Amino acid sequence: MFTKKTRFADMFSANNNLVLLMPRLGLGLGVGNRTVEEVCSLNNISADFVLLVCNMYTYCDYQPTMEDLEQTDLSMLVPYLRASHAYYIGERMPHLERHLSGVVHRSDSRYADAMMAFFEQYKREMSDHFAYEEQHVYPRLQEGKKVKEGASSSNTQAIKQSGNQALKRSSNLSSSHIGMVDKISDLLQILYKYMPSQADTEELNELIFGLLQLSSDFERHAAIEEHVLMPYLHHLERRNR
Repeated sequence: MFTKKTRFADMFSANNNLVLLMPRLGLGLGVGNRTVEEVCSLNNISADFVLLVCNMYTYCDYQPTMEDLEQTDLSMLVPYLRASHAYYIGERMPHLERHLSGVVHRSDSRYADAMMAFFEQYKREMSDHFAYEEQHVYPRLQEGKKVKEGASSSNTQAIKQSGNQALKRSSNLSSSHIGMVDKISDLLQILYKYMPSQADTEELNELIFGLLQLSSDFERHAAIEEHVLMPYLHHLERRNR
């Protein structure tokens, strides 16, 4: 497990995919031999939060306890999750689409059209999923804090009622996350079975490994929502009753 005394650069040696997380956390490279605590202090970012995310991305069996969450500054959680959404939609999906288009343009048109249609549908589902979370789930964290910190009685009641509805709907997030990951596996299986033998090897490899990286990254993103965001929301809701 990474700690505040871990050298920041050593985390990348343990898990090179953490490089992709840094922009979403508001951090960069070129950190020298500084520790996690020193780098975060220089950037005015919670070291506990950065460690929470990096440990969850690196050690899949790690799940923080409620005590861990209460001791962590989670003010960056929603901005981080929103930044991840922007990364998936604005960077990863266009990158994958370019390589998919390059791979299938030599395929039988039936397979090419089917693969592109599958990808377009997946993009729409991903966009809809993220929009739902940002409109109905993430606002609960701020609303729950308002109740905790003391809002007017009428506002408190309204917040609690909307929170109960949101939490009920959010119980379906886990199955939705599983479906999102499964569809990446489906697209990979289509490629394995029907990709053209004359496809450019470099482009095909970029596509396949890009999809594998997206699947791995999204699984950890989903884990943070399911094991950090949702438990903390439920904790606030119980506390505010």
